[in-house]
Amino acid sequence: MTDHSRSPSTLALKQTHFPSTTNQATMIMNTFARTAARRVVTNASRRAASTLRQGEQEARRVLPLMAAATTVGGLGYMALNQQDNKAQCLSNNTAEEVEDKFATYWPRNIMILFGPPGAGKGTHGPKIEDMLGIPQLSTGDMLRAAVAAKTEVGLKAAAVMKAGGLVSDDIVIGIIRDRISEPDCKFGFILDGFPRTLVQAKELDKMLSEEGACVTKVVELQVPDEVLEERICGRWIHKKSGRSYHVKYAPPKSMKKDGEGNPIPESMTDDETGEALMQRPDDTASALVKRLAGYHGETVPILKHYAPGGIVSEVNANQGMDGVWGEVLSALKRGGN
Repeated sequence: MTDHSRSPSTLALKQTHFPSTTNQATMIMNTFARTAARRVVTNASRRAASTLRQGEQEARRVLPLMAAATTVGGLGYMALNQQDNKAQCLSNNTAEEVEDKFATYWPRNIMILFGPPGAGKGTHGPKIEDMLGIPQLSTGDMLRAAVAAKTEVGLKAAAVMKAGGLVSDDIVIGIIRDRISEPDCKFGFILDGFPRTLVQAKELDKMLSEEGACVTKVVELQVPDEVLEERICGRWIHKKSGRSYHVKYAPPKSMKKDGEGNPIPESMTDDETGEALMQRPDDTASALVKRLAGYHGETVPILKHYAPGGIVSEVNANQGMDGVWGEVLSALKRGGN
């Protein structure tokens, strides 16, 4: 019987080293791990490459839009920035420039407000003044101011009045010339109480023409003579401001009446200052007759003088205040009648 355990092949087999079971498991796991890792890396690389290709394609599609948007946005920003800068320049500079240009190149709004005593010039004149932003100029106020300021023309007027004479038309025109050269008159003014005669109207036209200006609007407040007596005899005024009140139509808040329904003089005070009101010496029935005769005889011809220029407007002042004011507004509009 042959002993195979001692054969060379057997001995060689025994002498060959085989790893243990644990080592074999480790080797297998390592091999699997490396293989899996290679697969993961390969797949990840493929996905990354695919993603990159997709990203490039998306970038090629989006970038032009982004560039366009950036360009438009930049242009829009620039435009808005320019508009903001322009608006800032306008807000800082243009207001005064426009005012200066308007005052220099556009005709001034030169108005004459006519009406018989008690027609409502003292009521509606200040409202026109506030609305248009131009001063209402009374010859009496201008004369007193010139005398107080001791201007050249004012000194002449003071000398005449001290001697008991009447101030000439030349002096009055000079006072008006000085007054309308002041800054508040650069856009225009409203004349109240002048001109009173046709001669004065022509002198006014001459004076205005020397500076390239002219009367642009004449408004007459019309009231029948028979209605004026009640208005005139019930009128009280605040001398300093010229504010006008009426015992029936516009009484002061302080007014009290006696047993016969007549106002108590001591109770007639100005609403704003509390100062005493007064009645003009010529606000009587007998004086009114003469005043109306003078108005119709001398003032009305002035309306005919300006009528051919299409600048005269007539307002029915014998109605409620809202109605009168509505007609005044219509008359003030360009081309209004």
